[in-house]
Amino acid sequence: MRTLLKYMVFLVLFLPVVFGSQTSGLDMGIRKVRREIYCADEEEYRNGDMCCLNCPAGYRMISPCTENEKKGRCEKCDDGRFTEHSNGLKQCFKCTQCRPDQDILKTCSHTQNTECQCRSGGFCAPDQACEVCKKCSRCDKDEETVKNCTSTTNTVCKPKTKPSPASVSEKAIWIVPLLLFASGLIVVCVLWLRRRRATESQRNQSVGLKDGQHDSEESLTEERRTTVTHIPSYSNPILSRQLEEEEFPKLFPVNGEESLRNCFEYFEEMDVTYLKRFFRKLGMSDNVINSKEHLLFQDKIHDLLNIWMEKEGRDGSLNNLLKALLDLNQRRTAETIKEKAVHNGHYHL
Repeated sequence: MRTLLKYMVFLVLFLPVVFGSQTSGLDMGIRKVRREIYCADEEEYRNGDMCCLNCPAGYRMISPCTENEKKGRCEKCDDGRFTEHSNGLKQCFKCTQCRPDQDILKTCSHTQNTECQCRSGGFCAPDQACEVCKKCSRCDKDEETVKNCTSTTNTVCKPKTKPSPASVSEKAIWIVPLLLFASGLIVVCVLWLRRRRATESQRNQSVGLKDGQHDSEESLTEERRTTVTHIPSYSNPILSRQLEEEEFPKLFPVNGEESLRNCFEYFEEMDVTYLKRFFRKLGMSDNVINSKEHLLFQDKIHDLLNIWMEKEGRDGSLNNLLKALLDLNQRRTAETIKEKAVHNGHYHL
């Protein structure tokens, strides 16, 4: 009887431990199996313990599969949205909208995003963040173009090559004989003239025509008197510099404040790197300028010019804006804005 009681106590105390350890081992095995589920990259996506086949490019997943390695419910992307590759995404991507300073290179489709490029005269480097297309540079007078500006690269310039000493010596080889030939020709002409005059003098003396001799001498004196030495004129660099620095013409509005506002869009010609310096010249603080950093370049120009105009009131003038550009050595931009303002009838000289 005592042996039976001991056996029952043993079963009560140790059986839960044995079966509990077996149950936990089973759970760990199931978890281990779940962790070993791998879905094929770029072909399947995970849904719980199953791998579902991707929806094709141009589609999105509405609901996942209910059987392993089967395709769930897919739906074509709406217009204006796309997916470039097979996927298990619930939403398609929104198509990119090209900016006003860009042209559409490729239109957005259900399987491809929009491709944009800068318009002619502007560029954006592909390895840099492109908030606005930068204006293409122009080579200076003492430079030559190595590579023209494209939508992704700026103009490449290099200094013009100076003539080498060898080429100078080659020219000198031709100049020396020409100078010698010209000198010899002059000597021959002078000798011929002297001989001719001597012959005429002897002839007049033999005939005894003193009046003729007097006339000959008078004509010779007159010839010497009328001989003029022409000095070649060369361009004066100082004078040219003064002409370039002439005072910029003053403009007069045709329709007051409206004329000035109509010219704001012309300041989009300004180099983006001069934006902050330009508005500092107009007396605006960095806090006001930086408050428009989130806007596109064109919108930023218009907003800041409107703030400046409200601040200046009746004293606001296009001449003040052009002077700020001239102070920044942006004369070419100032000339362009002036020409457009006059050509479009907003201002006159």
